[in-house]
Amino acid sequence: SEPPEGGWGWVVMLAAMWCNGAVFGIQNSCGVLFVSMLQLFGGADDKQMTFKTAWVGSLSMGMVFFCSPIVSIFTDLFGCRKVAVIGAAVGFIGLLSSSFVSTIEPLYFTYGILFACGCSFAYQPSLVILGHYFKQRLGLVNGIVTAGSSLFTVSLPFLLRVLIDSVGLYNTLRVLCVLMFVLFLAGFTYKPLVSNAKDKEGEKKGKFRFPPEKKICNFSVFKVLSYRIWAFGIPAALFGYFVPYVHLMNHVKDRFGDSNPEVLLLCLGITSGVGRLIFGRVADYIPGAKKVYLQVASFFFIGLMSMMIPLCQVFGGLIAVCLFMGLFDGCFICIMAPIAFELVGAQDVSQAIGFLLGFMSIPMTVGPPIAGLLRDHFGNYDVAFYLAGVPPLIGGAILCAIPWVHERQKLKERAKHVDGETTEKMLETDNTLVLDTTEKPVKEMESGV
Repeated sequence: SEPPEGGWGWVVMLAAMWCNGAVFGIQNSCGVLFVSMLQLFGGADDKQMTFKTAWVGSLSMGMVFFCSPIVSIFTDLFGCRKVAVIGAAVGFIGLLSSSFVSTIEPLYFTYGILFACGCSFAYQPSLVILGHYFKQRLGLVNGIVTAGSSLFTVSLPFLLRVLIDSVGLYNTLRVLCVLMFVLFLAGFTYKPLVSNAKDKEGEKKGKFRFPPEKKICNFSVFKVLSYRIWAFGIPAALFGYFVPYVHLMNHVKDRFGDSNPEVLLLCLGITSGVGRLIFGRVADYIPGAKKVYLQVASFFFIGLMSMMIPLCQVFGGLIAVCLFMGLFDGCFICIMAPIAFELVGAQDVSQAIGFLLGFMSIPMTVGPPIAGLLRDHFGNYDVAFYLAGVPPLIGGAILCAIPWVHERQKLKERAKHVDGETTEKMLETDNTLVLDTTEKPVKEMESGV
């Protein structure tokens, strides 16, 4: 059945927008929480406190992506509504329990794992459910939904700073639980659309049929060489990607003192939203796998901007850097799905994205703690930001091979298809000739009789 292109779908869209905003608004604002955790749990005797504290935010962001392949399987098995509601409940419990800890170590589990896993299980169904209600307007709806994360990233750092200064870190985390509770309620709006009478009958009987193993884990996407390069190149580029989100606030505090670091997250959030709208539209005019070149450009500029952060001697320079970084961050994010469609096709795109997000979790988790370790060793973030700019440049160079490889694959497939058609036609011709030679004597005998 065709998607309704609206109706209840608009409510679903608003719920998914809240989900994107709540999940990534909190994750992208972790730099504000990082500074507060450093002040609350840090001691003069512990010279590796920056390294230890960085693990909280990076582990949280990493787990959101690490769980993605598992979430895609659960979503296929149990549906968007159940997975999203349970995920939001787990995230709520993780965030609330984080407000009762007395040392940094328990936050690795409560905030870094429990809260993040809940966010992951709530987030991915919000993307899947949109395809149930929209087809012709899916691009517009996805743009509005993903803009939710930019909207929250813009506003949440200022709210967090006010809350932390007035009521402290623990009560701030409890206030953030309100966002997760609303997300829990929003999950109930993901009403599944039953496509045919057979599904309705199965729903009434309450039967659950476990699908075959091949359908649960679709590893066939790795047979596509261009996808394998993509799935390797993007994680290679992301070792330094999340470093500015975690450490930029503390870098500003170290270098510029009383400057307002939340302005930088505001710049990142605004231009990221603008970048998603602009480059998402530009990608529609770029044919096939050549869309990858947009990601190459985005990684090049993200790496360059990371290296420029230590060079900024005035706060205005950092604002300019963050404006450009946010713009190309939006470019990288908004064309993930279109590229996946081009490389593996619509049938395999869901798990292809799930596997990729899972691979992305490793560098996004490891990068910020390494940067924190470098800060503890050298006394500043200069070396950390210089090194954070290198992986995006390497990853971008790897991605440059994808359009060429993908085009060669398509040419081979066409050649096989043409050869197959030629062979089939030759066999048909041979069969026709055989039939003609056998039918002629029969006809002659019949005419003779």
